[in-house]
Amino acid sequence: MSSVRVIDDGDVYALIGEDGFRRLVAAFYRQVPGDDILAPMYPKDDLAGAEERLRDFLIGRFGGPPTYMEKRGHPRLRMRHAPFRLDEPARNRWVQLMDRALDETQLPAEAEGVLRPFFHQVATFLRNA
Repeated sequence: MSSVRVIDDGDVYALIGEDGFRRLVAAFYRQVPGDDILAPMYPKDDLAGAEERLRDFLIGRFGGPPTYMEKRGHPRLRMRHAPFRLDEPARNRWVQLMDRALDETQLPAEAEGVLRPFFHQVATFLRNA
């Protein structure tokens, strides 16, 4: 029986690097344009920008370079998401798409063990309706 080593949040970047985050976020955003709940929340003319912002945020949050903070300052997640109606169906769909992205990218189990609960918790935290 193999055991999965438990890592800290700050160790995720060292484990998967920028490439891992790039693949994960790209897998998520490939699903967004065709989604009936999430697509309307994303500006069609700035989907690449949204992808970059999420990628930069995750990289900095999980031990990589602080590019997001340098470009945009403190994440202020609740404030930045306040303009959108984030009800339970929206939360669940976001989690569903991110879970699919995690499944697709097949990151090391140690990284997935940190990222999946983080995504579920933050999605719940950001509900506002």
